[in-house]
Formats: sequence, structure tokens, C-alpha cells
Amino acid sequence: MRPIRLPNAQERLYALGRLKPGAMNRTEAAYDAFLAQLQLVGSIRWRMFEGIKLRLAPNTSLTVDFAVMRADGILTMVDVKGAKHLFTDDARAKTKIAAAMFPFVFKVVYPRPKKLGGGWIEEEI
Repeated sequence: MRPIRLPNAQERLYALGRLKPGAMNRTEAAYDAFLAQLQLVGSIRWRMFEGIKLRLAPNTSLTVDFAVMRADGILTMVDVKGAKHLFTDDARAKTKIAAAMFPFVFKVVYPRPKKLGGGWIEEEI
């Protein structure tokens, strides 16, 4: 009888399944609400969820979670993660390649724990 192999952390993450394109998870929905507040006060002009797909190479693309136009007209591509450790090496590499290829600002954001005041931690790539 073969021993049972338990899935590793990466496999457990993917086993949870992905949402359909255009559907936000809870963290993305919370960030969208944050962006809506910024839009109301005029800090950003426009935002779109999964609205831009960047072609990096044949058969390789990057769909950012949010495209955001700041009040100064600069377009920022934002990837929302539930925690810093969820920004995998593959995603980081794709984001760095895209940042070298396209004239946009690229950021990854994580929710700051409520016990530390809440809000968002931004990391520019």
C-alpha cells in the first residue's frame, strides 16, 4: 500500500479554487471600497477591477487586480494580496518584468492588521 502524501502549502492554496474572472474576493472588495472613498474625495480619478491584461511574452500575461488613475494622471497597477507571503515568486517576477516593460507604477498591497490600526500596506515594485 502506498503512503498518503499530504498537500503542501502551495497545493492547499490552489485547492481552494479561484473565483471567476471579474469576481472579487473579500480582500479585493475591501480594497475596492477603499478606492471608492479615495475617488469620492478626488485622490483618484478612475479605477477598474481586472480591466487590464498585460502581455509579457507569447503565452505569458499579467492581469492586475486594479488599474487606478491617480488625480495627477499617473496610471498605477495594483495587485491585492491577503498577506505578504501570498505574493509568490512567480507573481513577483511577472510584476517586475511588467514594470520594466510598461510605463505604469506597479504596487502590491496587503491589509494592515486591525490591531495595528487597519488600512493598507503598499509596496512599490
